[in-house]
Amino acid sequence: MTLQNRKIIILGGTSGIGLAVAKAAAAEGARIVVASSNPARVADALATLGGSASGQSLDLTDEEAMKAFFEETGAFDHLVYTAGEALQLAPLDGTDLATARRFFELRYWGAFSAAKHAHRLIRPGGSIVFTSGVAGMRPGPGWSVAASICSAMEAMTRALALELAPLRVNIVSPGVVKSPLWRDMTTEARDALYEAEARRLPVGHVAEPQDIASAYVYLMNQTYATGQTLVVEGGGLLV
Repeated sequence: MTLQNRKIIILGGTSGIGLAVAKAAAAEGARIVVASSNPARVADALATLGGSASGQSLDLTDEEAMKAFFEETGAFDHLVYTAGEALQLAPLDGTDLATARRFFELRYWGAFSAAKHAHRLIRPGGSIVFTSGVAGMRPGPGWSVAASICSAMEAMTRALALELAPLRVNIVSPGVVKSPLWRDMTTEARDALYEAEARRLPVGHVAEPQDIASAYVYLMNQTYATGQTLVVEGGGLLV
């Protein structure tokens, strides 16, 4: 299978894993459309992708804006959702509920809304690929919000794989990745996190975004997988 001439919409495709997916799909000949809330990142992504890539800024928490976006976009082949705010870990007693709800608005409800307004436009043989994380399978202290979102995303994936069949719906669950989602940490804390993970992981290193991007490409090309969570975490769940 190949993504040659396939039209792929990547929401959150302007940095980190999303941009890496855009690059990997473009390398297979796909036509890329990216969207995120930051106009400057959209412009930078399009400059990086070049070719026939297109994109726009879009508030992924605004359902009416999402609906209008897909109405304007028209038919396409694959939807990838990688959008997420910078990760913030907090103990239960220190968790602000309004902040926690905002995380759900973008990561869960944004993905839900995208599927709601996009699925009828996806051509036969196409798919949706969401994003979760291994926190849903192995959370640590301070991960209650992140773990809840990851688990909810994976449950939604399985439900939509049945409801939207024969459209395929899958999800990628990465471990720790060197991505902008950690940008709110200090450099020292972020480096310490990466070093500790590298020592712990059987593969001996923390993933770069391109290491994870190939999982999304696989799920778009793999025509016999649906309702699946593809875990790419360097063996972290084993140790």
